[in-house]
Amino acid sequence: MKERLVQLKEEALQQLQDVSNPQTLNDLRVKYLGKKGALTEVLRGMGSLSAEERPQVGEVANQVRTAIESIIASKQAAFVAEETNRRLQAETIDVTLPGKALATGAIHPLHKVAEEIEDIFIGLGYSIAEGPEVETDFYNFEALNLPKNHPARDMQDSFYITDEILMRTQTSPVQIRTMQASNGETPIRVICPGKVYRRDDDDATHSFQFHQIEGLVIGKNIRMSDLKGTLLQFAQQMFGADTKIRLRPSFFPFTEPSAEVDVSCAQCHGSGCRMCKHTGWIEILGCGMVHPRVLEMGGYDAKQVSGFAFGMGIERIALLKYGIDDIRHFYTNDLRFLKQFAKM
Repeated sequence: MKERLVQLKEEALQQLQDVSNPQTLNDLRVKYLGKKGALTEVLRGMGSLSAEERPQVGEVANQVRTAIESIIASKQAAFVAEETNRRLQAETIDVTLPGKALATGAIHPLHKVAEEIEDIFIGLGYSIAEGPEVETDFYNFEALNLPKNHPARDMQDSFYITDEILMRTQTSPVQIRTMQASNGETPIRVICPGKVYRRDDDDATHSFQFHQIEGLVIGKNIRMSDLKGTLLQFAQQMFGADTKIRLRPSFFPFTEPSAEVDVSCAQCHGSGCRMCKHTGWIEILGCGMVHPRVLEMGGYDAKQVSGFAFGMGIERIALLKYGIDDIRHFYTNDLRFLKQFAKM
């Protein structure tokens, strides 16, 4: 049996030495080392050997197996290295070619403007308050001095879900909720950002859904001059240090007196141009002193405290800040439009 093992080793090594491809190498491995291979067949005859012969034959068999496995491993490594070199030659990369830039995301211009507005008012000591977008008629209208059948309700064509539930038409309900939650404590300084909904024309300057930020200050001896100073500070930080503002008398049911606020045109600096319709001024928001009835609905004594409120559309501010002529650009997800703001 020893002679057969030695013969088997010489035969296998001779055939393995001449192998030229991985498939032939694997076939020879199975032929000599497989479960039905030549070495296994020889070892099956060990049962007929004496107890003294078995260790000697077993040692020779291990030497044969080790020799065959060694040359197979050497050949496999050579074939792997050869295949790797071949693939490297076939897949050579031209490092002089320009690379492909990865597309990166950016903050949407409306969110960018909203964050900028929030940062300005946070720097002035305000905090952020939020509330539900699906609101009750009480908080959206009645608590804001707009009782049932009030003619001013016609100013806001609303999305009603039931007779008493609707999509909020403004973020003003958050002001009432904030006042009620404060239990009459002062001061209050909050801004209320969020989406609002109105049945409106879908054109260059209107949308059925848009974004607002409203502000509310409640305390003792709050005056109209405090409101004007606050809005001047905001306008100068948002549009530039040389920005001027003016207040024009207006009407809002929840403030008295009320005013519309204009800023000097950033394009022409007040001299008149197409953007400001040659007036030198552009309207940006509405404001006023909180109506005594609204204070009372919020749980305050209107004889002891006063306050002011203001509200602006974020889209309106963004249109002016970036010189955009159509509000619909913000909602179409056109990457050609959005990419312009990636590096701002």
